[in-house]
Formats: sequence, structure tokens, C-alpha cells
Amino acid sequence: MPTALLSVHDVMPRTLPAVEDTLELIESLGLVRPTLLIVPGLGWTSEQLEQLRAWAAAGYPLAAHGWIHRARRIRGLRHRMHSALISRNAAEHLSLNRQQLLALMRRSYHWFPRVDLPRPTLYVPPAWALGDLSLQDLHRLPFDAVEVTQGIIDTRTGRTRVMPLVGFEADTAARAVALSAWNRSQLAVAQRMQQPLRVGIHPNDLTLRLGGSLTTLLQRLAEQPSNRMVDQQAAA
Repeated sequence: MPTALLSVHDVMPRTLPAVEDTLELIESLGLVRPTLLIVPGLGWTSEQLEQLRAWAAAGYPLAAHGWIHRARRIRGLRHRMHSALISRNAAEHLSLNRQQLLALMRRSYHWFPRVDLPRPTLYVPPAWALGDLSLQDLHRLPFDAVEVTQGIIDTRTGRTRVMPLVGFEADTAARAVALSAWNRSQLAVAQRMQQPLRVGIHPNDLTLRLGGSLTTLLQRLAEQPSNRMVDQQAAA
């Protein structure tokens, strides 16, 4: 099995119980702590923010993930197709113009220190849909890296490190079939090319149609020493 880069998406007030369940499974398998993708612009209570601080203190990396994780409107043909096939109303970036996107990403970044959380070095647009931003735009932002469907962009050099990506957010039979085929192809690429495998986990994935497949993959990844927290700590 390849080395895995785990991330838990859509960490927001209403998903915290499901996020906790996901993290408990990952921890029980001894896997390296995943990056938590935080949606800042929602109604966070002081208790919920304290939970985020506790996760950060425990060593979970935090990343910025949009502002409200919801497109305010469907804008143009590209967005309509993306919404119908992939994101529904989650592709927040696709509903905004360039200046609005830059303002959103800066606002997302500055929220973290304002609530006493570590400044994020990574930004992941909702549904991995970056929208109408250039590499020059990314270079002007405070993030070191931006993750998109193809891989991870270094905002300083403009280079994209291409990496396979698997996901499990299948709430319909059609999505389960499509995602299963996609995941098989991406896992094959990771193994053939000896590349890290990005595993994007959404809070309710364990209870959706591919929950069993997700659990099986995590168990298989845990058999690889490079994916295990205890082995990394011993090596250090």
C-alpha cells in the first residue's frame, strides 16, 4: 500500500460529532493524524472552538477550507456542470469572481489567529474547485500551499505536485459506482507510480454507501509502517 496523506473535510459546528467518530477510528488504527479542513465562517461556539484548539494541541494539522462551504448562487455553465456532477452547492469558489475569491481566502486565513488557532499553511477550496485564480494570485496569498483535484500547488514556486486522490462521499447508488471506479484507478496509479495517496474523508462517509470501503482502505493503510503514528514516532 502507498504512503497516505489523510484529510478530514468539512469540519464545521454541525459535523463535529461525526468528525470525532472518524478521528477515533483513525486513532484506533494507529494512523498518522489527518489534516483537519476547517470551515471558518459559521456559527462557532466557544466550546466548539475549544475542541479545535484541543485537536491542534494534540498534533492535528489545521487547514482553511473556504468560508461557508456553500455557493451563494450557481454561476455559469462550468459551475452548473460541476454542481450537477460533483459538488451540488458546495463549490463556493465557483460562484465568485477573482477579487471576491482573494478576499475570501484572506478572510479565511486571518480567522484562525483571531480565534487563537495556529495560522494555516494549507488552503483547500471546497470540492477542490479553485475557480478563476492564477498562480500569480496564489503567490500573493498567505498560504504556502493550495490543494486542488490534481494535487498540491506550491504557492511560492507555482509548481503542482500531482498526487492521486480518493474519496468516499457517496450518498446515492450512482455516486457510489462512479467513486468506486475512480478510487480503483487512483489507487492503481499511486501503487504503480509509487506516489503518496491523498485520502479525502468527509464527516459522514463512514455511514454512507462506501463506508465499508473506506474502513477497509484505512485498515490496509495501517499495515504500511510509513502510515502509522507509532512507527513515525519510533523513527524520530
